[in-house]
Amino acid sequence: MCSIVKLEDIETLILEVRGQKVILDSDVAKIYGVETKRVNEAVKNNPDRFPTGYIIKLTDNERIKLVENFDRFRLLKHSTTNPKAFTEKGLYMLATILKSKVATQTTIAIIETFAKVRELTQAVKELSENPDKKKQKSLMKKSGEIISELLDDDLTTTESETTIELNFAVLKFKHTVKRNS
Repeated sequence: MCSIVKLEDIETLILEVRGQKVILDSDVAKIYGVETKRVNEAVKNNPDRFPTGYIIKLTDNERIKLVENFDRFRLLKHSTTNPKAFTEKGLYMLATILKSKVATQTTIAIIETFAKVRELTQAVKELSENPDKKKQKSLMKKSGEIISELLDDDLTTTESETTIELNFAVLKFKHTVKRNS
């Protein structure tokens, strides 16, 4: 898995706007290693690549709420334009337009991360629906491996262990990872 961007690096950038998980154009620019104006130029020059559901242009009220609730958006207070918010689909499309090496590597990392999260979701769902203890144990192991890949890809400790404990509505999941160098 490409490790340019990790889940914890992007999860703090994800906002919910109009019921959709999005990342603002300025944060997308940082992730992809370009200026915000390059992100907006890509959208402006390729409108057919961003159909409904790929980008949300924030309203004045939404911009004001961001400024009031998040200190990192204080520069938007006096902005004359409202930011764009990219959905997961919009992020993928943007990366096909932006020609930076970082954008390409970042997109691969984001796609891999989303794929792992989907795989984990499926394993947990199957785990909760399967009464077979042997199959449950196999699914627990698989889920633990996925979580380990997502959370500690660059772990460099020796002879230690990491315990990950998650409580789901239908089960409690605990996985211990032991690493030796």
